Formats: sequence, structure tokens, C-alpha cells
Amino acid sequence: MLTWLREQIWADWIWFPEGHGWADLTDHDGKVFPKTRDLWATIPIALCFLVIRQIFERRVATPLASLLGVSDKQRVHTPSNPTLESYFCSISKHPTQSSVVSLSKQTGCSVRQVQRWFRRRRNQDRPSKLKKFREASWRFTFYLLAFFAGLAVLIDKPWFYEMKLMWEDFPKMPLVPSQYWYYMIELGFYISLLFSVASDIKRKDFKEQIVHHVATICLIGFSWLVNYIRAGTLIMLVHDAADYLMESAKMFNYAGWRRTCNFIFTMFAAVFIITRLIILPFWIIHTTWVYPLTIYRPFIGFYFFNGLLLVLQVLHIFWAVLILRMVVKFLPGNDIVEDERSDKEETESEDEDEDHEPREKSKNGHVQNGHAFLNNNHSKMD
Repeated sequence: MLTWLREQIWADWIWFPEGHGWADLTDHDGKVFPKTRDLWATIPIALCFLVIRQIFERRVATPLASLLGVSDKQRVHTPSNPTLESYFCSISKHPTQSSVVSLSKQTGCSVRQVQRWFRRRRNQDRPSKLKKFREASWRFTFYLLAFFAGLAVLIDKPWFYEMKLMWEDFPKMPLVPSQYWYYMIELGFYISLLFSVASDIKRKDFKEQIVHHVATICLIGFSWLVNYIRAGTLIMLVHDAADYLMESAKMFNYAGWRRTCNFIFTMFAAVFIITRLIILPFWIIHTTWVYPLTIYRPFIGFYFFNGLLLVLQVLHIFWAVLILRMVVKFLPGNDIVEDERSDKEETESEDEDEDHEPREKSKNGHVQNGHAFLNNNHSKMD
């Protein structure tokens, strides 16, 4: 039964155009083709990335952060309160007003003290600036190296300039060693991102990021199995083209280099829109979705591959909206870049910090309506 089911799932007519099948991917005459067992190599590669990342963040990213003056804001720790801690961990980090009143009665604290406790407790869970800098440094390093490695792999390939050639002699296209390593390293990296998802910084688009990683892993893995490698390498290169700019903008942002951050972020926005909203849909997806229909009849694998590409394209449109919103904020000279995906650290007013102290005056002697004088020139980018 299992053998029959396996044969049905991997039938030639599902994954290949009519007249072709898995037999076309058998090595012959010194020509090597991708194989399913090759993908097992990505697991140890992913584990190696996890180890290398730990070493990189400690030995490279942390000293670099110190050199650039990246420092964490001192946070006020919440006093121990089992009742509030239990509610925070098991029920909600943002209690309703009625819940605050109820907790106030249970703990003997004032409503304002309960609100302050939850605010400080939420701030404690937010990742530090140093942690953000180290994560951005690691991803910047990988994406930069991956982008130039991808260019080296593709620069002498004819389908890099004429994309229709990615289907020439499909699926009987022999594998080049550089393509093998490019695929294994990229796939291993994205698998490592799934392994580290529990410890990485969680942002508002966390679910979208998970969908993106899973779709990318499925896309890379599937394109390897059915020898869509030429299309796959182009897709990976397009994605890496903008990512390292985004990560470098974050690094400069955490270091307080706001003008440099805004300049690089503007470059990132331009490259992102060109590569993912123009080149990917109108050149690459057009060549994987429209052009093949002039060569052979559609099949299930054709729809599966292009379906994954469309999932990524929808995510790109979603992120493009967030990126453009951030760019608009500083184009008129606002000098502020805030990542729409990140939670902002909550601030406290002076009258909430000290219930019984009088209002403090600002340096010019004017009372700030009982509120601390807020510095609006800070920026957040993840």
C-alpha cells in the first residue's frame, strides 16, 4: 500500500511535463543531475550555521557594537509580585481596565502601580539593542556574501541575461558544482532560521516571516528535486540583493548614525521595489508562469512551483507597503525611521513614576504638563 501510494505521489505526470520524468535526472556520460538525497546535506549545514552564528555574534558582532557605541538603555526591573506575574504569563500582557482594578484589589496596590508594573514588565521582555545589533550583523554578513556568491555563480550563465534559456533542454540540464553549493548553503541558512525562531527577535510580522521561511524552503527544495535550478538561482539572487542593505541600515540605526541609516534604508527601499515588485513578477515569474505554456502543457508541479512564488509575491507587496510608510516618514525631513513591524518601548510619565513627587520642570523652566520631556529624535528599525 505504501509503495503504491509513493508511486502515485511521485508519478512523472505530476511533476514533469508530458514526455519527461524522473528517469531524465539519472546521471550519464559524466553529467550529474540533482537528487533527493542531496537535500539531507542541508541539515548539518543548518546546524553549522547555528554554531557559526553564536561564535560570530560573540567574537565579531559584540566587539563591533562596542566600537560603534551601541549601548542598551537601563531598564527598571519590576518588583516581585506572584499574582501579577501569573496574570502576565498565563492570561495577558495587556490587561483591560476592569482586570487592572481587580488585580489592584487582589494585590493591595493602586491602579497606577499595577499599570506601571505591567508596563515595566513588558519592557523587560523586549529585546535589547545589543541583541538586535548582533542579529542584524549576522544576517547582513550572510546576505552580503550570499549575494556576491550568487553573482559569481550566475554572471557567466546565458540565462542570467536571457531568462527564457532557463527552460532550454528542461529537465535534462546537468548540475554545475557551483550551483550545488549555492543551493545547499542558501537552503541550510533558511532552515537554520527556522531552528532559531524561538530565540530570535519576534516582530509584528512574525507569522508572515514564518510563512516566508517555509515557502522559501519548500520553493528551494522543490526546485532542486525537479531541476528548476536555473530559475531557483535567479530567485535566490533577487532576494539577497536587498536584504543586506536592510540589515546594514538596522546596524547603523542601533549605532545612532541616523543620516547614514536613512540613506541606506532609502537605497534598500529602491532596490527592494525594483527587484521584488518589478524584476521578480514581470521577468522571473512571467518566465516561469507564462512562457512555459508556449512550450508544454501545464501540470501539477508547474502550478505548485508558481503557487509558492505567488505566496512570496504577496508577502513582498505586504512588506513594500510597510517600507514605503517608513520612507515617507523621513522624506520631508522628519529624520525618523521607525520599523512598522517593531513594538516600541513604552515610556512612563513623571507622575506615574513618582506618585507623590511634584511635577518637575524642564530646563527652560516650563512644566511639561506632568510628563517627562520626551526625546522624539530616537529611531527604531527592528
